[in-house]
Amino acid sequence: MTSTDALRLGLVGTGPWARRTHAPALAAHPHTEFAGVWGRRPEAAAELAAEHGTTAYDDVDALFAACDAVAFAVPPDVQAPLAARAAAAGCHLLLDKPVATEPEAARAVVKAADAAGVATAVFCTLRYAPAPAAWIAEQAAVGGWFTGRADWYGSLYTPGDDAEVRASTPWRAERGALWDVGPHALSVLLPILGDVEALTARGGAGDTVHMVMAHASGASSTATLSLTAPKAAGGTAVELRGTAGTFTMPSGGAATESFAVAIDVLRESARTGTPAPCDARFGLRITEILAGAERSLQY
Repeated sequence: MTSTDALRLGLVGTGPWARRTHAPALAAHPHTEFAGVWGRRPEAAAELAAEHGTTAYDDVDALFAACDAVAFAVPPDVQAPLAARAAAAGCHLLLDKPVATEPEAARAVVKAADAAGVATAVFCTLRYAPAPAAWIAEQAAVGGWFTGRADWYGSLYTPGDDAEVRASTPWRAERGALWDVGPHALSVLLPILGDVEALTARGGAGDTVHMVMAHASGASSTATLSLTAPKAAGGTAVELRGTAGTFTMPSGGAATESFAVAIDVLRESARTGTPAPCDARFGLRITEILAGAERSLQY
């Protein structure tokens, strides 16, 4: 890395999230040089690179060699081994959630980042959206929580949904809401209520999962996660109840704005050497908790 003031940041991935969120945010960021794109489909990488005036790479290791940092917009179990390679090449990592769907793969990313001394940040959107992020910090400072509730009702697999996302990200259908929106719920609950010490999970209609968790603070929480809810029933909500009263999380903003904040967080972590709050180690813990919930569903 030459300078965190003008971070040469590459992109791995060419799907809808890469096109709609990652690439526009990288191209527009005032302290980032959009250094190039690699994808599993070379023609898509060439198209995306041309759209943003950057370079398409046929060799992912060549992209890593040209970058100070790399952002990932690929399925989690494609992301993890590539992220470990990028870290070994000296690149800071801006990871998508979840880091992986197997704890050992996520652990390998953490190990590679630690060995290389590179910074990491995981793009759990609400941790970077200004209003939700401020709310999370405020509630974490309050304490005295009794219980929490996080509901993520998506309708990705119902008529009128986002067909492009559904078709281009089959891992979501394979792994379901637990792995797709579960990281969002945990990214909000954990910094406020503490680590999960015990949990159980049960399935509902479609891919719906209900999680019940006991936290280190003594509080309990529930999370209901679905990508197959009726469209009219979709939506998200986080509610906390404690000695200070009942509090509801505000809605977030545009994903590109949140991603720009994530870039700033990664830059600051790279500059100072201070781990980001939502780093690869936090992403590993999310993977471990979700893997535990998946095991619970089998009983």
